[in-house]
Amino acid sequence: MRKDRLWWLWLVAGTSLTGGFFLLPQDSLAANLAYNAIGLISALLILLAVRLHRPERPAMWYWFAAGQITWVLGDLTWEYHQYVLHEEPYPSFADVFYLGAYPMLVVGLVLLVRGRSGRDLAGLVDAAIIGTGLGLVFWVFVMHPIAADSTASTLERIIGVAYPAADALLLAMLARLYTGTERRAPSTRLLGIAAILMLVADIAYSLVSLYSDGDLDVLNAGWLLSYVAWGAAALHPSMRFSGITSGRVSEVRVSRLRLAALTVCSLLAPALLFVPGIGGDAVDRLSIAAAAVVLFLLVVARMGGFVSRVQEQADQLQELAMADDLTGLPNRRRLEQALRGALGAGPVQVALLDLDDFKGVNDRLGHAVGDQLLAVLAGRLVTALGPDVLVARMGGDEFAILMPGATCESADLTVTCLAETLRTPIQVDDHDLLVDASIGVTDGTGTTNPFEVLRRADVAMYAAKESGDKHRRYHLDLDDAADEQARIGAELRVALDTGQFRLVYQPIVELPHGRIRAVEALVRWDHPLRGFVSPDQFIPAAERNGLIVELGAWILRTACAQAADWRADLGDLAPHKISVNVSARQLAQPGFSGVVAAALDETGLPVEHLTVEVTETAVFGGSHAVQALEELRDLGVSIALDDFGTGHSSLGLLQTVPVDVIKVDKSFVDNITMAGRHAVIATALIQVANGLGLRAVAEGVETAEQAAELHRLGYRLAQGYHFGRPVAQPDFSANAVVVT
Repeated sequence: MRKDRLWWLWLVAGTSLTGGFFLLPQDSLAANLAYNAIGLISALLILLAVRLHRPERPAMWYWFAAGQITWVLGDLTWEYHQYVLHEEPYPSFADVFYLGAYPMLVVGLVLLVRGRSGRDLAGLVDAAIIGTGLGLVFWVFVMHPIAADSTASTLERIIGVAYPAADALLLAMLARLYTGTERRAPSTRLLGIAAILMLVADIAYSLVSLYSDGDLDVLNAGWLLSYVAWGAAALHPSMRFSGITSGRVSEVRVSRLRLAALTVCSLLAPALLFVPGIGGDAVDRLSIAAAAVVLFLLVVARMGGFVSRVQEQADQLQELAMADDLTGLPNRRRLEQALRGALGAGPVQVALLDLDDFKGVNDRLGHAVGDQLLAVLAGRLVTALGPDVLVARMGGDEFAILMPGATCESADLTVTCLAETLRTPIQVDDHDLLVDASIGVTDGTGTTNPFEVLRRADVAMYAAKESGDKHRRYHLDLDDAADEQARIGAELRVALDTGQFRLVYQPIVELPHGRIRAVEALVRWDHPLRGFVSPDQFIPAAERNGLIVELGAWILRTACAQAADWRADLGDLAPHKISVNVSARQLAQPGFSGVVAAALDETGLPVEHLTVEVTETAVFGGSHAVQALEELRDLGVSIALDDFGTGHSSLGLLQTVPVDVIKVDKSFVDNITMAGRHAVIATALIQVANGLGLRAVAEGVETAEQAAELHRLGYRLAQGYHFGRPVAQPDFSANAVVVT
């Protein structure tokens, strides 16, 4: 038989034995012996359960067993008087056992409650409120009438009061048990049921004895079922951990039932004054007054604890609201608050730091590593800048540094030292990560608005990022440039909607004869007021505001449509390939390969005639970008790496990115006709391309000498002003230039 089922078997058997007890003649020797047998079996089962389950706190179970056995000894003593001596004395030696059992049971409950409740002061106060209120009722209706009975002897009154007093103590322990905040195990619930059954039977016995001549035999059911519940609680496997604290007491809201119990108990003292006959007794009035004072103080203590807890939680919430969850640094709210105070106190310097290519870290190594990187970097910033400087995390990979009282010179020196500090790699999960950052610095001159100061720092930071500088200090010219970019960004929407963009095409020729093999589609903006707007001006703005995605889709569709028209009109004279530039933001857009496939279907251009050009920086470390390119390769689209040789890790990309064409950057072509080292890289790149089976296109060819040298080195495709400038309709009927 499995020992984890013993408690259930005893619960069924004990309940059945209790029912069988009432089938025996009441007050007969057989009935009394059956009663004693149930109590004794329950006590022995508690001792057996201690051996079976090996509880971590066996002492309380021994106390429970001792209480049960003592109670049985009291029954046996009474039955000796009744059936052997044929007398029913009161008080008798049996009362010694009966009263002696209560302290043992209470000690066991004390051990249970003390082990479970920890520092639950709120539960202790609640138990005191319930115990005081119900104890007052106990005194008024049970204990005081017994104590005031002039017909009884002093010993009889003492013994008579002792029983309800023991019940009141038991009631207080139950109140403490049920007002604790811990999760109660099944064994603990059974212990509570056992104590409640015994308490209800005791109270009912006292009330019936005092106020009526009713049948008391039915109350035996309460005591017998209490025996059964004690034994079942001990046999339940969860008894091993009963009375064991789980550490810090959990904070829970006061339930409606608990609140109702506290309300009723706290109002019992004044409510008793309305009971006829109670208020006229001086002792009762004094007892009610004393209990009312105690209840008032307990309620005040409970409210004081509640208010303190609310205040503590409010302070914690305020602290959490002012701190960053990941790094523990002050957050934007805390920085703005501190900056507002610093601006009113004197000179202030603010630096805004933004990590470069942090998205690449997340894409390559995962967000968990990125989060650890931010946490380690936060600690490094705090250590490097010292306690007088406030370091805050603004969100993402952006940090702010508040330097109260600092001068421009000292702030610039601090930022310079900080940039040097960031050069040391950060180790995260066996990865040595080199962090680079762009920093914008400003002061609070001419403003007391913290948002304006942060705006200036943000403008300076973006200027540093765009210029490639480590840090930039804010000045008014940066606002003019930022405003210009903002205006351009706003006008891009109108330009897209009104058709202000057009495409031009630059030839890609085959060396040495200069026949046009492909064209590269380039976008131009003819603004109705500004005139020609350079791509260097509006492409970054489109990248920032996200319109590059929509603009790129328009370029793709328009270029594919033009290539399809050329093929239909010119036949074999049409360029074999058309190249379309794609930005990093487009590649990161979900479903980009679907956009390309839709453009090809819509225009009817065969997939083998399209080449997508991407820069090295657009795909460096970007898993989403690489996946998008692989999907394009699966469609049959050719992939070209633009500006090859100028990115992060060009040769490494050739192993990770599906590439068909490398476009050698103009910087390696400019001095190719000069002797010495100038042609080394261009030579190496054509050898790499040939070795990997890739096509190489030399960009930026401006002279016949460059074209001839490139052909000598092995290049068969070239592009540049020497062969033709970007125009809307290149001349495909003749070779561009003959290379000699």
